[in-house]
Parts: sequence; C-alpha cells; structure tokens
Amino acid sequence: MSILVIGATGTLGRQVTRRALDEGYSVRCMVRSFKRAAFLKEWGAELVYGNLCEPDTLPAALEGVTAVIDASTARATDSLSIKQVDWDGKVNLIQAMQKSDCDRLIFFSILDCEKYPDVPLMQIKTCTEKFIQESGLNYTILRPCGFMQGLIGQYAIPILENQAVWVVGETSPLAFMDTIDIAKFAVQALKVPETEGQSFPVVGPRAWDGYEIIKLCERLSGKDAKVTKVPIQVLRAARQMTKFFQWSWNISDRLAFTEVVATGQALTTSMEAVYKVFGLDPQEMSTLEEYMQEYFSRILKKLKEVEYAQEQAKKKKANKKNYPRF
Repeated sequence: MSILVIGATGTLGRQVTRRALDEGYSVRCMVRSFKRAAFLKEWGAELVYGNLCEPDTLPAALEGVTAVIDASTARATDSLSIKQVDWDGKVNLIQAMQKSDCDRLIFFSILDCEKYPDVPLMQIKTCTEKFIQESGLNYTILRPCGFMQGLIGQYAIPILENQAVWVVGETSPLAFMDTIDIAKFAVQALKVPETEGQSFPVVGPRAWDGYEIIKLCERLSGKDAKVTKVPIQVLRAARQMTKFFQWSWNISDRLAFTEVVATGQALTTSMEAVYKVFGLDPQEMSTLEEYMQEYFSRILKKLKEVEYAQEQAKKKKANKKNYPRF
C-alpha cells in the first residue's frame, strides 16, 4: 500500500510519516516547500509538490497512491485563512479523490467539534466531517482534542525560563495525547476494515486542566511557575480587534478557540471500545506524566551539561590569567 500524507511537516503529520515508514509503507508527502520538507526525504519519503488551495496540483499528488492521511491545517501565521485551508482546501482534496483511483481517506477532526458552532475551526471541522460522510469515499475520521507537544511551549519552557505562564478562564480539562500515539491510530486504521466509514475519538487516558499541568511541571522542574490569569473578556476583545485586519484573521480564529478551553467543560471520553476496534494496547501509549518526565529529564540534563561546560571555561580562563609570566 502506498500512502499520501498531507501536512507532513507539521507536528502530527511528521509522526504519521515516521510511523508509516517504520511499518514498511511507501510514503509520499505532499509539500509546498521541498527545502522545509528535506528531512522527510532523508527518512525515506517521496516528496511531491502540492497545495490544497491549488486544485490543479492535486491529481499528480494522488496518482498511484492507495490511501490519503490528511493531517494538514492552517497555522496562525499562515497567509491563507482557516477557511481557505481547512474548508476550501479539504473540498478540493475530496473532489480530487472522487475523480482519482484513490478513495481511502484518514481525516483528523476535533473531539466534540459539533458542540461549538460559534468557533470557526470547530464549525469548519463539523462541516468537513459531513462533507466527507456524504462524499462516497471510504473514510475514517479521527478526533483528537489536544497534542502533548503543544504543552512544552505553553507551560514547560516558560516555567524553566522564569517567564509568565498564561492561564485563561476556568481552563477546561483536555485529554491530551502524544502525536506519536495518534499516528499509531492513523496508520492502524488502514489495516482494520472495521474502522471504515466510522468516526473515533483519539484522546489520552485522563483530562488535565491548566493548573494541574502547571503543578506537574513545577514538580518535575523544581521551579515555581509565575502564573498570570487572563480574563476571557480580554481575549474576546483581542479577537474583535484582530478581525479588522486580513493578516490577523487566523489569529482571531485561534483566539476564538480559547472559548472552548475557558468554559470549564472537559474534552475527554472513554477509549475502551476504540482500542478494541483498532487492536492497539493502551498500555503502550504515553501518559502526560511520562511525556513531561522524559522532556524535563532530557532538558535538565542538557542544562547541567551546559552549566558544567561554562564553569570549566571560567576556571580555565581564570587559571590562564593567574599563570606567571617570564
């Protein structure tokens, strides 16, 4: 089986690519920049130019593949809007697949997206799910709710650097999952016929709110966090401001997503039945504690090595200055 991965340079897409290659699949990655995607080629993937917002580039990317795993989404800093990438782009992809010999699609949505119609990305994900379900494609929809990788920049690094950690509202508990584990479900779906034509949650074993994550990071790092609470009204005002400028529309839409994490309502669900369908072992998945423990162990070890090297350099410099001259 040959797989086309879309969004392969992203946090999730690169793990999907790595997993598929490790399992022996022939992997093609549709990219907009060959330079940025060079590491994927080094891993063994084939690179092909393609852009979801350029429909004419899609047929060549789809030629000869038997399945598509779509992990793409608009970034806050992209010049293209969320609507252009996550709606118009997905429609282009689905229509291109309908005209091709490839009808197997693995698509990433968001858990409980249908409950938040006022949040642009959630509304678009809901509409895209419906469009896929009516497309006639052989699909599997996976619905994560948060990546563990995103917590490093949000919590771990600011705490290590004695910077402020921003917390909004009630900080809804989210069942974060490691993208390495999410990728396992995406690739496994290709092997399990029971996943076809179905939607599945893909979430971690428990939901964590922001304050619980901060306490975990404090314990593992040995440092106290500088917590700054941001009233949801402030972010709502910021969202209204960013709506006025086209270059900040993506930022505005991302700020709207904070409405989800500030409600206090947990984003989580049981995964017991999902593991049975996919034939995966929950014991082989990372917990948030394990993920953070590994990160802090690595970074603290590196910091100690840097400090030691700096100390040795200072001693060498001091000894050189005190050395007698003849």
